[in-house]
Amino acid sequence: MQLRYNYRVYPDASQRRALAQAFGCARVVWNDCLRARKEAHRDGLPYASSAQLSRELITQAKQTPERSWLGNAPAVALQQSLRDLESAFRNFFASAAGRRKGPKVGPPRYKSKRDSRQSVRLTRTAFRLKENGHVYVARIGNLKVSWSRPLPAAPSSLTIVKDSAERYFASFVVDAGLTPLPAVETEVGIDLGLSTFAVLSDGTKISSPRFLRRAEKKLKRMQRELSRKRKGSKNHTKARAKVARQHARVADRRRDWHHKQSTLVIRDNQAVYVEDLAVRAMARTRLAKSVYDAGWATFVHMLEYKAAKHGRHFGKIGRFEPTSQVCSACGHRDGPKPLRIREWTCQRCGAVHDRDENAAINTLAAGRADRLNASWSAGRTGTRVLAPRNEAGSPPNGVSAVAGPPGRMPGGARQLSLPPLSLSPPAPMDS
Repeated sequence: MQLRYNYRVYPDASQRRALAQAFGCARVVWNDCLRARKEAHRDGLPYASSAQLSRELITQAKQTPERSWLGNAPAVALQQSLRDLESAFRNFFASAAGRRKGPKVGPPRYKSKRDSRQSVRLTRTAFRLKENGHVYVARIGNLKVSWSRPLPAAPSSLTIVKDSAERYFASFVVDAGLTPLPAVETEVGIDLGLSTFAVLSDGTKISSPRFLRRAEKKLKRMQRELSRKRKGSKNHTKARAKVARQHARVADRRRDWHHKQSTLVIRDNQAVYVEDLAVRAMARTRLAKSVYDAGWATFVHMLEYKAAKHGRHFGKIGRFEPTSQVCSACGHRDGPKPLRIREWTCQRCGAVHDRDENAAINTLAAGRADRLNASWSAGRTGTRVLAPRNEAGSPPNGVSAVAGPPGRMPGGARQLSLPPLSLSPPAPMDS
């Protein structure tokens, strides 16, 4: 499976200027190609192919005085920006036609130099891992990297990211093998909440750390200081950076805590079942800040990919399953209950239930039933498992790359991973 490994990068002043220019060139190529396709669609012209856009807006544009500075950026970064735009259009067309599952995907939008996140993506031909622990990037130079853990294999692509807190990261995509954990007998259902982050079907309760709530007092003070600064001034820029760094600390603490808790759950259980929560719908209520502070979607995603990596089973039950209304002892449906009711007594059998623990037990039972039905259906119909999506990169037989500088990277740290998307250019299609 493909995993993404993130490392902190510390460029010097000249490298920061070169990275800023690379970010700008990739952004201009994205905007130019997007503008060309929008104008062609407006004028009723055929859909421009990636080859045509690459020839006219990259290769030929470098020969013009207006875009001659595109030659200062890595050529691979410009091509990858065009491929990312092609992938965005492909996802939009598939979503509009109903071929893509999940929420509707809108059309690609223009990028701005004021966006909080700037990035440039490179394939293996444009970067190289060196023995001294640095990463050489074409047109940028040797970047100093803080290796918190070794790379398990040679990376296929590299993304240099600058976040809103003015921090730089190197994100490597690596084809890592599966590492199954020893099999255990326990299975668990999880009920996610706000007052208590998670309640397991075995009675374990994980309290919510509420990182954003704990940092609110300091954030309010920083926001007041920012509001008093004149926009465009140096003091306004410094105050904005302080607010961004504080938000980044909150996000880092939450992510680290999610990794630790999800690893514990996956390590101790052979199968994990959760409810498919409508996070976006709940985020439109008065509980929006608490919902986003909990970070349920990130936690569930970590459970899913870690289960696949370590040979565990992960399952989601339907969001309309009445886990809080059904007695886990006798199966009697006792009706909906307001959130203020944390304990209730079954009217049929008289069992006293903790609301969240009862929901976790029902989640476990529903997940087991869905898994059994899915296995029976697959055996009857011969259903095949969908192939994983891959991120575009250099082929394995391309330019060799070393899997991390030896002797300089201690192991034992957590892995940060995102599911990569397929970025191969599609055939021309009508818009």
